Amino acid sequence: MDIHSLSAPPRESAPLDGIGVIVTRPQRQAAVFAAKIAALGGSPVIWPAIVILPPVDTALLAQAHAQIASYDIAVFVSANAVEYGAPPANAWPSRVLAFAPGSGTAEALTGVGITGARVPTVSHDSEGLLQMPELADLSGKRVVVFRGEGGREFLGNALRARGAVVDHIPCYRRVAPQSGTQGLVEAIREDRAHALTLTSAEGLDNLLAALSPEGYCCVAELPVFAGHPRIAERARERGLSAIETAGGDAGMLAGMVDWYRAHPRKAPDDA
Repeated sequence: MDIHSLSAPPRESAPLDGIGVIVTRPQRQAAVFAAKIAALGGSPVIWPAIVILPPVDTALLAQAHAQIASYDIAVFVSANAVEYGAPPANAWPSRVLAFAPGSGTAEALTGVGITGARVPTVSHDSEGLLQMPELADLSGKRVVVFRGEGGREFLGNALRARGAVVDHIPCYRRVAPQSGTQGLVEAIREDRAHALTLTSAEGLDNLLAALSPEGYCCVAELPVFAGHPRIAERARERGLSAIETAGGDAGMLAGMVDWYRAHPRKAPDDA
């Protein structure tokens, strides 16, 4: 898999000027995040650590779409769940409440015509969803959870414990990339990549599995910005210097900006 770099037009005093940021999200979501990095003056280097594909068997997804009006609540666990699992907007019943774990997923829902998604404010994850008042008492409610194959059972089990009938609908599958780390390592060695962003522990594991020992040493020299405590903890367990940031694009970007304000990067000639 090849890496891709994007460059923003020069901007005076842009907070990420001169910073090459490795984006490990799946391709489509990576492009959106990369554009936000470029708007702050950074230079995104895209290396999707997870390849997203539709499920081999789509029967359950088709059935869920046909029966969507029978549900009270629909949870989309990620932007990928929206892209691969959302019914057509003209088939979305207004009575069904949509929930998203973060602003990125909510934006993806708006993009396909499903508006008004509920988003937690405490934390952008399943734990945050479960603290929302609307999900406190689900007696007699039917809930559909659109997610990837092999997703965590934590959310569904918690919703069932609150009285809901829960259907898990796998609408995409995740595959590890098979190549491309050589170009990523070259970008680090050539001083074009200075920071690594992580939005999933699985993506971290895929990246490290694909690296040679020499490549790992290059990556281990970078500050790593992680969008969730679990990801930061996993990165530290694997020997990386992880900086935990708030969830969503805005939280991760703010974390990077704050870190580089406190740790200005020296130009190569000054190092």
